Order: sequence, then structure tokens, then C-alpha cells
Amino acid sequence: MSWWRPSDVGFAVRCTLADIGLGARLFARLLRLLPAALQRPGLVRDQVHFLGNYSLAIIAVSGLFVGFVMALQGYYTLQDFGSTEALGQLVALSLLRELGPVVAALLFAGRAGTSLTAEIGLMRAGEQLSAMEMMAVDPVRRILVPRFWGGVIAMPVLAAVFSAVGVMGGWIVAVGMIGLDNGAFWSQMQGGVEVFGDVGNSILKSVVFGFTVTFVALLQGYTARPTPEGVARATTRTVVMASLAVLGLDFVLTALMFGI
Repeated sequence: MSWWRPSDVGFAVRCTLADIGLGARLFARLLRLLPAALQRPGLVRDQVHFLGNYSLAIIAVSGLFVGFVMALQGYYTLQDFGSTEALGQLVALSLLRELGPVVAALLFAGRAGTSLTAEIGLMRAGEQLSAMEMMAVDPVRRILVPRFWGGVIAMPVLAAVFSAVGVMGGWIVAVGMIGLDNGAFWSQMQGGVEVFGDVGNSILKSVVFGFTVTFVALLQGYTARPTPEGVARATTRTVVMASLAVLGLDFVLTALMFGI
């Protein structure tokens, strides 16, 4: 007994290609409508506040505890090699190169991404987007574009806050609890961290993650089925797809930045 037919495979492939094409066209429109967002900066400012300010608490608290853990784990590891004075450099490089952009993007997907998907999905379910189209108002220009660029702007700022708070958390544990020399902690960090090589790559990663997470959230909300169940599934897909995309892009960007 056959569990699948060639026609089923063809239909699945066709639907997948159609979804990819729809996403590509929507992404191109969001980029093309950047001048429209610049004409109404107040809308983008409101979205930066909504997405960034409301995610600030979880980003800061998470960064603080990640810094705590990094300092403790790094100290126990470096102690075996007699290199505990390099703890500041270890904490800073770990946060800037990997943990800061990646963990902040994952938290951003869980907090702001789901909020965007639910908001747009409820607009679709309540036929607000259809009503805007009936009034000759482009919902992509009015609704999606400000939220897209607001997320792109907010994500690097949140990643920078995460890394900065994480470094402070590492300093609290290293200097305040373990008793390392304060000057050695900061001097090793300053000597080992490169502005363009490490800080610049961290900013680039966070910008790419901002594009990815925000676009996935908007796409899932915009194409959600107009039912409560459809909105719920779209919100779940946002977290899963955005998280996997962030982790996959992190590998690709790390390989390109540091070479294989």
C-alpha cells in the first residue's frame, strides 16, 4: 500500500516554492519602501519603542546572568592553566562574538517576534488589513514597513545592551566575588578585544539577525490563517523558524568573518 503519490509530492513542492516566492516578494517590497518609512519617522520611532523598550528588561536581566555564569565557568577553566588574569578578555570575546548577538536575537524572537506575529495575525483575522485595502491604503506600507525597520533598528541596540550588561556581570563576579585584580580584568579585555574585528562583527551579526527575526515575524503574521488557531500556529512558527534561522546564520557569518 502506497502512503504517498507523485501528485502529493508535486503539490507539496509547488506550495513550498509559492511560499518562498511570496516571502521573497514581500521582503523586496519592505526594502523598496524604505523611503516611505523615512517620510513618516514617527511610525518607526513608535515601533522602536514598542519592540526595543518593552524587550529591554528581559535582555538586560538575561545578559547580567549570562555574564555571571561566563565569569564563573571561565574562572574555573582558566584556573587550571594559571591564566585567570585573562578572564576579562574571555568574557568580553564570548559575549561580543557569539553570546551577545545570538542570545539577544533568540530572546528578541521570543518576545518581540511573537508580539509582531500576533498583532498582524489578529489584524488579518479581524479583517482590518482587508478593510485598509478596500480604502486604497496599502497595509504593507502602513503597517508592515514601520514595524520591519523598527525591529531592524532595535535589534543591534538590544544586542549591545546584552553584551555591555554581560561584561558588567562578569566584572561583578570576577572582581567582587572571586577577588581578581580590577586593573588586570579591564586591561586584558582592552588588549584582547578589537574594535573592527570583534565589535564590528558583533554589530553586523545583530543587524542581520534583526532583518531575519523581524521579517519572519511579519511574514508569518501577514500570511496567517484568519482564525484563532491560525494565529496561534503562526506565532509558534515564528519562534521556531526565527530561532533556527538565527542559529544557521550565526554559523555562516562566523565562518565568513573568521574564515574556515
